[in-house]
Amino acid sequence: MTLSASGSTETGKSPEAAVTSPEAAVTSPSRPVPGLRDFYENPTVPVASGEARTLRQARMLADALGPVGPGRPAATVLDVGCGDGSAGATAARVLDGHRIVGIDWSQDALRRAAPRLSQVVRGELTGNGLPFASGSADAVLFSEVVEHLVDPDSALDELRRVLRPGGHLMLSTPNLAAWYNRALLLAGVQPVFSEVSLRRIHGRPGREVVGHLRLYTARALREFVAASGFEVVAVAGAPFHGVPRPLRPLDRLACGLPSLASILLVHARKV
Repeated sequence: MTLSASGSTETGKSPEAAVTSPEAAVTSPSRPVPGLRDFYENPTVPVASGEARTLRQARMLADALGPVGPGRPAATVLDVGCGDGSAGATAARVLDGHRIVGIDWSQDALRRAAPRLSQVVRGELTGNGLPFASGSADAVLFSEVVEHLVDPDSALDELRRVLRPGGHLMLSTPNLAAWYNRALLLAGVQPVFSEVSLRRIHGRPGREVVGHLRLYTARALREFVAASGFEVVAVAGAPFHGVPRPLRPLDRLACGLPSLASILLVHARKV
């Protein structure tokens, strides 16, 4: 998922459009240093989330919205940071009848998302904000974007603005305190999902650089969302497809205790 103001684990993503990497503060006339926007426009940077996470999140939202029917019109769901649209398309199968709008700042991501989603719109969480009126959305999917943000507080302020009173926020992000990260830290190893460079992985398992800037534990995420003007309804866990196959049963088991799960899923409502 890409989106300015801010993108996954494996996934989706984008950072503050106006912010460049520290190196970009000093540029050379002959060789400008690319910033974060250039990083996320690189087609080799992953922009698709794991399907297991997407389905769990979509089912939580489907339960909250209820089915479309007499006296219950279709809800407008904004997939903010939709990336290539694969997560939104998966969610659409569960949110049958509801209207999903994919939003991203990356034109490349929107081109890839357009065949998968019925509507895509270019928008950013910075500057003038999202191109939607206040209180116009019934729900927001914010899937593995917050970990890519320079200013997550302003981002949640903007999401809260576009939601109607009582509207739903479905946020997902990697868990800093995932069960294997606790063991890695005890061994003095950099935790999975954390990154110290935009060029390559250093000091931890894995090979893909996806631009994570912030990581949350379940407790920190709950407090952060509540402080942004939301009521936290539920916190759940989801597995991470990058876990080695022999360990995946244990990873699925850990989802029963969100504080240990690979991915954190938060359902919150605007108050």
